[in-house]
Amino acid sequence: MVTGAAGRIGRPVLALLAERGIEANALVLQDPGDLAARLVVAGDAADATAVRAALDGADAVIHLAAVPTPEHHTPLDVFAANTQATFTVLEEAGRAGVRQAALASSWGVTGLPWTGAAAPSPAYVPVDEALPSQVADAYGLAKQTDELTAAMMARRHAMSVVCLRYPFVGGFEERLGAHAARLARDPAAGARDLWTYLEVHDAARAAVLALEVPGPGAHAVHVCAPRIIVPQPTEELLRRHHPTTRIRRPLPGRAAPVDTSAAHRLLGFTAHNLVD
Repeated sequence: MVTGAAGRIGRPVLALLAERGIEANALVLQDPGDLAARLVVAGDAADATAVRAALDGADAVIHLAAVPTPEHHTPLDVFAANTQATFTVLEEAGRAGVRQAALASSWGVTGLPWTGAAAPSPAYVPVDEALPSQVADAYGLAKQTDELTAAMMARRHAMSVVCLRYPFVGGFEERLGAHAARLARDPAAGARDLWTYLEVHDAARAAVLALEVPGPGAHAVHVCAPRIIVPQPTEELLRRHHPTTRIRRPLPGRAAPVDTSAAHRLLGFTAHNLVD
């Protein structure tokens, strides 16, 4: 069962599952009428009745439904909607006997994207899963809470739950091309994301691979392309825009300042470089 199945990552997830001969159910707010799914349920991921209906026959869950940014809703609405949806989906999945789950966490758990008027700096790079968070916004807090919920549900239902810390995600023509051009003109605009990105089909592949992780247990992993999206050298950008950040190992050329080794070890996942 895929929540948020009509969204940016949801559609490629459904397409990849179909390509692999895996039937999927879809939970969406409104049925667009063209989803590659065995069953489409229109409803909110925070609604237990809708979630139970969408779980019919499912043995795994990919939870992607969320308010995607804190920019267009109140902090209360963002936090309440995202955390309630994650709790509901994982609780109902566990009660239904589902033991494999993946969910969309976010780069936002670091606190870098949405905290304060000026971009904060990470304590060190490459950023890894142990980096101290600087969250001061409802979206980042919700994603932190989602990861705690995943850990609890893994214990409660003996599930495997993988939380994928997605960066800026898009297809090249649909989103990444314009984003790359904008940041090439103004690299400061990418400082909060450390100029990282992930192509949407890689995002889908990571979600499907996460369903193969044996349980019980919960894991949070960073995923991003191996190189940054702008043409400038990584260390040069870091010295200019994050001068207080400690560079703990060399980042040659345009190497992404994010440690994705946990995703490689756990999922066997390595992303592609779409932007050269």
